[in-house]
Amino acid sequence: MFHCVTSHHVSPSQNCAFELPSASKSLFRPPEDCSMCLGVEGALRLANTSAQEFEEFYAYNAVPVIVTDATDQWKAIQEFSFNFFANFYRDGKMGKRINDCFFFAYKSGLNSLQEVFSMDEARANLSGDPWYVGWSTCYSEETRKLRSYYNRPYFLPKTAESDMVDWIFMGGPGQGAHMHVDSVKHMSWQAQVRGRKRWELAPPPECLYACRWLSFTLHPGEILVVDTNRWYHKTTVLPGDISITIGAEYD
Repeated sequence: MFHCVTSHHVSPSQNCAFELPSASKSLFRPPEDCSMCLGVEGALRLANTSAQEFEEFYAYNAVPVIVTDATDQWKAIQEFSFNFFANFYRDGKMGKRINDCFFFAYKSGLNSLQEVFSMDEARANLSGDPWYVGWSTCYSEETRKLRSYYNRPYFLPKTAESDMVDWIFMGGPGQGAHMHVDSVKHMSWQAQVRGRKRWELAPPPECLYACRWLSFTLHPGEILVVDTNRWYHKTTVLPGDISITIGAEYD
């Protein structure tokens, strides 16, 4: 199994920039200290926490945390939809490229954002072939304009900095990301803007007999903080609305 890694602003006829075996990231991963997951029974739900409290107890450990009140003022909750993004990427001026552009097709058969937003109406409305995709922002105006619809989560440590790159994942019920582990620089958060998504977390292989598998549902308006470099994870969109998720890293 290979992942196709492409710029999401290339034409549909262009090939992958390069291909990586799906297991290659985990082959060279150093062994984990199983204290990361010992005694972890599930995701911890929080509300009305402070940046100081979050930094002291939650921001940099391996216990997954769901903050339930951090998107109350986000315009994205009301406005993000398939049509919003279709219009945004068809009509918007993206500015200067500032990061690598990544697009993840999963099992959709769609190879770029151009293909995603050229789908027929039935498929776009989730009544045709199922689909789920993800992409990174990589242009200055793209990131700036999208961030006008959502704020930096209030609970993040005040000294934490984020790169000028965000991630968007979108798709219909029954779809999602296969079980995998990431290779990113920092901790990350993911906000469930629309729909419901089931998460499954598995401890690293060396900890399978010491730690539990975890599963939980992320509901609209909730933000998950999890170290996806250490927990293997799988997601599945649950029946109902389209799932739209926004995420980013913090140091």
